[in-house]
Amino acid sequence: MPPTTPYAGKFNSYSNSARPQPHSPYHGGQAQNATQDGVYSAARRCAENPYDMPQPHASYRGCSVSSVTARERHHSSDCPASENPYSSPQPRSPRQHGASCPARAYRHNSSGSSGGEPPSRNGSVTARGRIYGPAVTASYGEMCYHDNSLVSASLEALIQHLVPTVDYYPDRSYVFTFLLSSRLFLHPYELMTRVCHLCVEQQRSGDALLDKIRFREVAPKLVQLLTEWTETFPYDFRDERMMRCIKDMTHLVARGDEYSWRAMQQMTQRLIKRLSALGQYEEAVAALNAVALERPASLKNKQASGQRSDILSVCDDAFVLAQQLTHIELDRLSFIGPEEFIQTFAMKDPLENHKGFFRKRKTSNLEAYINWFNRLSYLVATEICLPVKKKHRARMIEFFIDVAQECFNIGNFNSLMAIITGMNMSPVARLKKTWSKVNTDKFEILEHQMDPSSNFSNYRTALRGATQRSETAHSSQEKIVIPFFSLLIKDIYFLNEGCATRLPNAHINFEKLWELAKQVSEFLVWRQVICPFERDRRILQYLVTTPVFSEDELHLASYDSEGPENNLEKDSRRSLRSSLLHRENRA
Repeated sequence: MPPTTPYAGKFNSYSNSARPQPHSPYHGGQAQNATQDGVYSAARRCAENPYDMPQPHASYRGCSVSSVTARERHHSSDCPASENPYSSPQPRSPRQHGASCPARAYRHNSSGSSGGEPPSRNGSVTARGRIYGPAVTASYGEMCYHDNSLVSASLEALIQHLVPTVDYYPDRSYVFTFLLSSRLFLHPYELMTRVCHLCVEQQRSGDALLDKIRFREVAPKLVQLLTEWTETFPYDFRDERMMRCIKDMTHLVARGDEYSWRAMQQMTQRLIKRLSALGQYEEAVAALNAVALERPASLKNKQASGQRSDILSVCDDAFVLAQQLTHIELDRLSFIGPEEFIQTFAMKDPLENHKGFFRKRKTSNLEAYINWFNRLSYLVATEICLPVKKKHRARMIEFFIDVAQECFNIGNFNSLMAIITGMNMSPVARLKKTWSKVNTDKFEILEHQMDPSSNFSNYRTALRGATQRSETAHSSQEKIVIPFFSLLIKDIYFLNEGCATRLPNAHINFEKLWELAKQVSEFLVWRQVICPFERDRRILQYLVTTPVFSEDELHLASYDSEGPENNLEKDSRRSLRSSLLHRENRA
């Protein structure tokens, strides 16, 4: 039997409120936005294929990134294993990836000590401790620790804890966590200014020669901190004020330590290259969007259908198409800055509307990735609704089911969910005669894997299995983990909303910051993977530039494929035709 609702059969538990429709708040807007998307390999000029150029983000992926691993996030422990090939015992913590990432230790030893009490930056500070069974809570000045993990502190103490001295350098897990979440409290430029000022001021003794010697000793550690900042959060430096601060510190370092000055120069060069790659990416996306809009989708009719190529004429191999979708996903993931997850609910910058070169929307890459999900969903629906003949529509449905299965096998859950969403849009779901020609068994299994019930417990089980496979991978293909991105954003959003940022004593709840950092750091590990599949430029070009129907055009195409079944649908078709023709005449 064909599905009578967007989620058919026993999977009708997908309700409209739970199902991630392309126009939901997590999916970036209306259908018209779906056509304004694309992939990139470098800056696109005119209509030439962007995939002929080297990848601008290759060096970006290769850099060392922070990966923070706190206590294992607790999802439903009783998630059914089912027939999911990713079902497996609980995966090891990402801390077992290796020591190359700066925040592997995460909360363990967060203070930078090797054990015992957290080291004090001031020998006069006295610890006050309370013992609760086996756990110990201790306060060091304005910083509170529990079982040797930082749990709360004043903002001033946290900033001071970030500042290196001659005999102290903050633990890398702390650096990542605080740099990530500090934007909830102050602008990165303000933090940069205060850190650099404190680092310089605490070396002052009143003796110019002694001051120079002391600063020379601390300069390498300051350069190390700035290097971690620029490598992990390079987009912070699209702000002219941040770049001016880097320039000022370079001049200051140059007076005391030539080695540190050279390190600062190299750091700045790498940063500029990274920002240049980002600029190329944004230009490429804009150019591809323009190409997609140059050929707007027209109302469905036999003539238009005969002239328009479809996905099967470009690629009829489901595995190859899934590979190309994975290329697009990893390309887009590689340009999302970790801070974009936090910027979504950070304080608004008073200079947000400043038109300087570096002033860009702080979540633009994250939004572009969400828009890609929308585009893929509408592309799937368009390809299914477009064919005139029922058997061709059924063949298209079967093809996308196979593509979705291959995406699942690869570990590309974002494309998988986009395809499922597109196939369950109402213009596609109402094609009962078409669905009657399709064996939906495989599709129902895939729907079950992405079932939103129990907070997507089936999907979370599959994700944990894919993560474990990635950690023990023997090939680059096995390393691929592309999460259902909108759910990742939703998890981070609710973590932020559900936990107090400030405690009753006005301290910052650092336990919350640890958890935010843990979720974002998992994404950073997944983002590093280089896609191992061969690129097919023709397929990629089709996926990112071919016109797709708007929601109204999809409904009208669906009615043209299988006529209205009742007066309500007849009225709807009449209204859609009138509305769309009016828009065309105005255009």
